[in-house]
Amino acid sequence: MAALSHLAGMPDSFAMWATFVLIAATITIYALERFPIEGVALGSLCAFLLLFAHEQPGSGLSPGELVAGFANPALIAVLALIVMGQALFNTDALDAPSRWLANIGGRGTTRTLAVLLISAGIASALINNTPVVVMFIPILTTIAKQKGFVAARGLMPLSFIALLGGMTTLIGSSTNLLSAGIAAEAGVNIGMFDFAVPGAIVAGVGAIYVIFVLPRFLHKREGLVEEITVHDGRQFISQITVMPGHRLEGARPAGGLFRELKDMTVRVILRNDTPILPPFENTELRAGDALIVAVTRRTLERALATGSAQLPAAGDEEPEFDGRLERDFTVAEAVIPPGSRYAARTINGSGIRAQEGVVVIGVQRKSHMQRTGLDKIRLEPGDTILVGGGPESVSRLRASRDLLLLEWSAATVPARRNAPRALAIFAVTVAIASSEALPVVVAAVLGAFAMVAAGCLNLRQASRAFDSQIFMMVGAALAGASALEHTGGAQFIARSALEALSGQSPAVILSAFFLVLAILTNIISNNAVAVLFTPVAISLAQKLGLPPEPFVVAVIFAASCSFATPVGYQTNLLVMGPGHYRFRDFLLAGTPLVFLIWVTYSFVAPWYYSL
Repeated sequence: MAALSHLAGMPDSFAMWATFVLIAATITIYALERFPIEGVALGSLCAFLLLFAHEQPGSGLSPGELVAGFANPALIAVLALIVMGQALFNTDALDAPSRWLANIGGRGTTRTLAVLLISAGIASALINNTPVVVMFIPILTTIAKQKGFVAARGLMPLSFIALLGGMTTLIGSSTNLLSAGIAAEAGVNIGMFDFAVPGAIVAGVGAIYVIFVLPRFLHKREGLVEEITVHDGRQFISQITVMPGHRLEGARPAGGLFRELKDMTVRVILRNDTPILPPFENTELRAGDALIVAVTRRTLERALATGSAQLPAAGDEEPEFDGRLERDFTVAEAVIPPGSRYAARTINGSGIRAQEGVVVIGVQRKSHMQRTGLDKIRLEPGDTILVGGGPESVSRLRASRDLLLLEWSAATVPARRNAPRALAIFAVTVAIASSEALPVVVAAVLGAFAMVAAGCLNLRQASRAFDSQIFMMVGAALAGASALEHTGGAQFIARSALEALSGQSPAVILSAFFLVLAILTNIISNNAVAVLFTPVAISLAQKLGLPPEPFVVAVIFAASCSFATPVGYQTNLLVMGPGHYRFRDFLLAGTPLVFLIWVTYSFVAPWYYSL
């Protein structure tokens, strides 16, 4: 306590240098990745709380101000937008637009990513870049599953391209509006497209790096589920019954394939228990036909969600069963172990539904694939079966000794019936946020609540979408930013850099000013850089006898160079969880882009503004 009391009397310069040390240490420990992110963030916060614990009230940072970052509107907005993104994913609402974009992109991964990223970049110039990223995350994730590549290859580039696109117009980013507003108060007016030309050049150079170079920096970052399922081409034997009025009724094959059953292989058609074998020439499907298909799990889940496939009935036990999915219907994989009571029994005669509360919708085994009705397949030890039911029923399989549940495999089938309302909620939220009719945080929180209230996801799914790493990291980072601003550390860095360049040409000074801000925006928030340094930019231009526009634009562009840390900008936080990125991934992949933008602006600004 004596040491802390002594600290309270130290001059502000000590607090400033201590803040520098704490920020540098925190970034270093993050990059080493030897400790959990939440633990490092908590330790950093504790250090700042101790540093400013005994300052006199009103003279410094209070504990309340240091922890205020955990209630920061931007952080709350990010978490709410993540919940909304989860709702879009749960309902498969963006499957159709993602397929359209995927078709434009063709088969190649690079071309597909180029189409997606360029579309996102253009959109970010027209509306705020944050809702653009929210909109494209589920699209990109869906396309990654369709094309069989890891989503992490595109999610960080998505965030970066949105930042680059936001540099080209005044409404591209909230930072642009903030900086222009402060400049207007000082008599410097920045119009909607005043920096569109230098912005387009800078963004174009950055886009080349993001599309063609950045994916090479991204190491494979996957969770266990993705490692097992993204490239999983295993096929299950399943059964689709043609009900009266079903879209398959009256269908005819072309070249032995039914176009209505895309990505499925029909192995046999059972008509009144009589098998019809390929190539099915002149065969027209009728109500009551049972199609035995070989299908991947992903395709089968999509068919269940769209109603193209129904759950199998349980014979005489449930004559009224209509095959419809219950809410939060969950699909999982389970293995028939040796000694199981279900071994050597047919699916229909095993009693799995009665005993376990789940229905068998597919069977996969390493030996031959049988051409018989699903209910007639006799289970063998080692078979993997695809089961479905309510979340509670699937969860109870953990206690079963006759079915070994594969924990990683449980997933909720998208509730496509709620897709229209999810899209409507999302569209309204984006429109409100983009038009600034309400603050982004208000629109995002209302949108997340509406998603839950409309049944697009439940509270359990919403809470699972909440990312504790992002919450802790941002809250601690904002504490460091507050300390840096309070102690004058940010101004000290800028002033020292400019003093060191005294006597240099305006182009060199502008370049150095840009670089300092581009580094600072990755440590403190982009909005803090805009607020702190827009007045400095105008004052610097006046002292040099130069027009203030290139210096204000330097603040706008540099504040958007938040590529080197995940806390630099909220779109980085949005992609961090879905992409399974680490702090070091941003540091290694984003730092070259920061310097590339700096070099580009250093050449473009003197040419465009005739410095």
